[in-house]
Amino acid sequence: MSYNQRVNSSIQATLRLLTCAVLVALIVLVYVKLLHVNPTTTALTFLLAILAVAAAWGLRYAIPMSIASAFCFNFFFLPPVGTLTIADTQNWVALFAFFLTSVIASNLSERARRQTWEAQQRRQEVERLYAFSQQLLVAENVVALLQTVPRFLTETFGPTEAAIYLSSKDQIYRSDPDRQNVAVERLKDAAARGELFFDHARMLAVAPLRMGVRTVGAFGLSGEIPSRATMEAVGSLIATAVERANAVERLTHTEAARESERLRSALLDSVTHEFRTPLTSIKASVTTLRSGTKLTAEQQEDLLAVVEEESDRLNRVIGEAVEMAQLDAKEVHLDLVPHQMREAIDAALAESKNALGDHLVEVRLPDRLPSVVMDAVWIKKVLRHLLENAAKYSAPGSPIFVSAEVKNDRLITSVADRGAGIDDLERSMIFDKFYRGQSQRYRVQGTGMGLAIVKAIVEAHSGRIEVTSQLGHGSVFSFGLPLALPASHAGSNH
Repeated sequence: MSYNQRVNSSIQATLRLLTCAVLVALIVLVYVKLLHVNPTTTALTFLLAILAVAAAWGLRYAIPMSIASAFCFNFFFLPPVGTLTIADTQNWVALFAFFLTSVIASNLSERARRQTWEAQQRRQEVERLYAFSQQLLVAENVVALLQTVPRFLTETFGPTEAAIYLSSKDQIYRSDPDRQNVAVERLKDAAARGELFFDHARMLAVAPLRMGVRTVGAFGLSGEIPSRATMEAVGSLIATAVERANAVERLTHTEAARESERLRSALLDSVTHEFRTPLTSIKASVTTLRSGTKLTAEQQEDLLAVVEEESDRLNRVIGEAVEMAQLDAKEVHLDLVPHQMREAIDAALAESKNALGDHLVEVRLPDRLPSVVMDAVWIKKVLRHLLENAAKYSAPGSPIFVSAEVKNDRLITSVADRGAGIDDLERSMIFDKFYRGQSQRYRVQGTGMGLAIVKAIVEAHSGRIEVTSQLGHGSVFSFGLPLALPASHAGSNH
């Protein structure tokens, strides 16, 4: 306790003792000068006043008040009045009964007051422990947890400094790096011994982080120190949170390895299938050409066309794989400048002419559309993938619709088909790498990377793509891109 606190405490104690004296004097004055009541009423009044003081301020003030009240009761109310002598034996019994009753009642009142205070302290500590446990659930990895827990301790329990030591990492994490009140040696000693340490003179406490019978580290508080039970509970909570974060990390690594293995298998299956089919066709065509079989010029041209088409198909598969790898690695540089969406749509239609076949593509665009911020080359690839996807999964000759409209601050471009549609269960997986529809994967050629590439490109433009579909009626793929600012607005930002 500081000097100022000791001075304030002494002044407060003196004022309370004076208040007790004034209260006794007031009772004597009222009953002697004004009301003239009998000794029994006086004794009960003194007793009630003593109980009130004991309940409000404690036993240290009630005992002196009981002594003063006994003297005043004897001097002013027991005969012979005006002296400290007692003539009648019964009055001696009454005086001692009053004094003992006042002391015992004061003691009981003090005990009830202390128990109430302790119950309030326990309730506050339970509330703090609950709040602290809620904060521990935020972090998902051990490093983030250990960096934030010291701050949580100071915010929740009120110490000036908190420090955590983890044995497995052999590292100290502090709420304030400039404070070193909690010594490293003390933390390591608590972790090794598994015992609590309290130094009330220095306002320091250190407790082990115990997970069952196993100690994983220690933590220390300097300043306001909670109870021993709270320190043990906090140590168990932190140890449990550390183990939980470790378990989450291990589970995440396991899931990542499992997902990587799944993607590797899917890639191998998809690429193997996509490579084997064109390679088989190329091999068969070349073998036929070199076999010496007499072929007409038209037959030779057909075989050479097969070689060319299947080579282009192989080149496209390899190109999609490279694009997907670049997009995943964030190695794509986008040239984001204002463009008209019509430019990208026309370029995509020109490149997709062969893939669209006999599908009629109807473009529905307003007369005046605002420019959008995009890389025209990559958005052309988005539209080409969507157009070719619509052609693959819809009946020959069915129409395909391309439209665009402004919603809020984005231009929404849509490609709609009249195909079989997408099941609700598959809609959430349709943009995953290497995923192909269950009912179409053996009928339609592809690697399952097209829509994944589309999603990655759109998201790289700070956009979003979504699909709406109805079985038997077709699907609509829509993506939104931010509108370009008008020239006046753009100039005001410089």
